Amino acid sequence: MEIGIVGLPNVGKSTIFNALTSGDAASSTYPFTTIEPNLGVVPVPDSRLDRLAEVFKPQKTTPPF
Repeated sequence: MEIGIVGLPNVGKSTIFNALTSGDAASSTYPFTTIEPNLGVVPVPDSRLDRLAEVFKPQKTTPPF
């Protein structure tokens, strides 16, 4: 799944990005601090994967992130 954070300048997009991803995107009190896109990956645990691994017993289990 790919998600984008969009909004007007100076509203906190980089701040929320940093909070969600533990990233270090530049943020400041003036507009247009962040010009280039920032990429981050956030693991989303899914208990269904554990259950499927219990049932089918694969050699390797890889989460989808």
